[in-house]
Amino acid sequence: MTMKTKGAISNFIEKYYLHFNAAAIVDAAKAYEEQLAGGAKMLVSLAGAMSTAELGKIFSEMIRQDKVQIISCTGANLEEDIMNLVAHSHYKRVPNYRDLTPKDEWELLEKGLNRVTDTCIPEEEAFRRLQEHIFKIWKDAEDKGERYFPHEFMYKMLLSGVLEQYYEIDIKDSWMYAAAEKNLPIVVPGWEDSTMGNIFASYVLKGELKASTMKSGIEYMTFLADWYTDNSKNGIGFFQIGGGIAGDFPICVVPMLYQDMERPDTPFWSYFCQISDSTTSYGSYSGAVPNEKITWGKLDIDTPKFIIESDATIVAPLLFAYILDM
Repeated sequence: MTMKTKGAISNFIEKYYLHFNAAAIVDAAKAYEEQLAGGAKMLVSLAGAMSTAELGKIFSEMIRQDKVQIISCTGANLEEDIMNLVAHSHYKRVPNYRDLTPKDEWELLEKGLNRVTDTCIPEEEAFRRLQEHIFKIWKDAEDKGERYFPHEFMYKMLLSGVLEQYYEIDIKDSWMYAAAEKNLPIVVPGWEDSTMGNIFASYVLKGELKASTMKSGIEYMTFLADWYTDNSKNGIGFFQIGGGIAGDFPICVVPMLYQDMERPDTPFWSYFCQISDSTTSYGSYSGAVPNEKITWGKLDIDTPKFIIESDATIVAPLLFAYILDM
């Protein structure tokens, strides 16, 4: 058996990341590798604005190298990776965002710049550019009596080639394109609160589309239940970036199968890691320590559990780099 050779980033991490949150990165990365080596599959959940943070530059490689088998993400992350693909040069960075006044913020709105921390997404070049093409795909499906999930419509748009005329970054840096090529399963809970979700709802209100053309959150949960049942023989790990619905929705599939479906042989998640800078406080899901999930029937006593209390835009690329032997 040939031993894998770690790259410079991994060697740096192993040499210097020895304690506290730094050590947790190494421990979580090694346990992630052990899961895959043992035949387990891995779910990665994306909350926050990770696509706008350009996590796709390294997450796409995780997908291509089969280091992730299913994704749960917010509707914003689903669409914002594609927006970055087609409108990157129109984004505006605001490094002094902490100093902005309400008047400054209003001026950004009037320029069609929607701010996410230090980065503004250009409405015309990003949202509207996608809207023109995705509406045609939605309408075509409806006319044929077909229904799809939000991510499946996005896959159709990416693979059709209609966006190639707009590409402004290397296609290999788009995690959504990497996922589309593999037809990777994705779960998008609460998709309706995304920009594309709002746009779809506007067409429903105008009578131009039917709500039923878009598969629902309940259908996402039943799809995930079947996927989990079919793929959990050797375990399924759960790697969570941030908190919120992107994590809470998919992790609940285990107690649903065990308790509500009365399938006591349903295995718990075989690994759990969360990157979050949310403090543990009253009622905070994002800040809940992994052990709390034992009481909800999501994790077992012996499930490897890790929590890295830091900024995911710093930590996730380092951890992925380790898994990719960089």
